[in-house]
Amino acid sequence: MITRIDHLGIAVRSLDATIPYYEQALGLKCEHREEVLSQKVRTAFFTVGEVHLELLEPTSPDSPVAKFIEKNGEGVHHVAFASSDIRAQLGQAAAAGCKLIHEQPFEGAAGKLVAFLHPKSTHGVLTEFCAPQAN
Repeated sequence: MITRIDHLGIAVRSLDATIPYYEQALGLKCEHREEVLSQKVRTAFFTVGEVHLELLEPTSPDSPVAKFIEKNGEGVHHVAFASSDIRAQLGQAAAAGCKLIHEQPFEGAAGKLVAFLHPKSTHGVLTEFCAPQAN
């Protein structure tokens, strides 16, 4: 069901302060910015080959990304895998003993359905599954 790595989520304090690094030092182009109210973040996307980088800026001190930055500092926040069947993917992970943060997918950035697995059950890696809305 996993088809590829969709994106890497990178927690940052400020999109405006961070985007110039990706554009000027790496030569990438910020293709899309969006606020995801349900996750209390603003995002910025870059494409590298077939993988996206998703910068995540918290919009509230109680957002999961703000808590991550407070505990760990800026850096890689999660790995997102594209799935051809996100619900079956969640079922497979649960059957394998993974703790689901979300038992049902919900709308995330770029209009995709998303759901996360708890890093305590994935060897420390916050894992996201994502799929197009029709999935």
